[in-house]
Amino acid sequence: MEITEAHIQKKIKSAIEGKQGSFSFLLDHYWNQVYGFQLKRVNNEHEAEDITIETFSKAFDKLDTFDPEYTFGTWLLTISKNIQIDKYRKRKKSIINQTADTSEEHINKIPDQSPTAEDRLIREQNLAQLLRFIKQLKPHYQDVINLRYFQEMSYNEISDTLKEPLSNVKVRLLRARKLLAEIIKSHSLL
Repeated sequence: MEITEAHIQKKIKSAIEGKQGSFSFLLDHYWNQVYGFQLKRVNNEHEAEDITIETFSKAFDKLDTFDPEYTFGTWLLTISKNIQIDKYRKRKKSIINQTADTSEEHINKIPDQSPTAEDRLIREQNLAQLLRFIKQLKPHYQDVINLRYFQEMSYNEISDTLKEPLSNVKVRLLRARKLLAEIIKSHSLL
């Protein structure tokens, strides 16, 4: 079956109404296009994957602002390009800030990068707190977070492990990240 622009517009409207199947369709249909676009730009599979997930997350959050006068794929690529440019600028600014002051005094003040006992304690406490937040998610969201970020599995490996279609894994991970971010944000406001 050929997928027409009218079919895509219908799926977009359905997704705006909250139909999960439409989100999955849009993710499946455009994933390779956005991922391939980013892979050519950043030349790093992991970074391209992260930017692609962020692209769909942002696009799905702002889906009601999509102008049907444009093609959906172009809109996604524009979002993706802007995310990648922002990341590049932040990274570049950070590097410039780190290397801007090369005076003798600054060079002598370069900190020891090895973690102190306090640093290890803080990292362990932050990890423990993050794990508590993850425990607040439903088990199927906990599973994908664990497999992706703690066991560092690829999407395909997660799909094989959970015996779920790749598109389901991508959508579930996208939702899990959003829910986790909301939990963390709500706790930081307390």
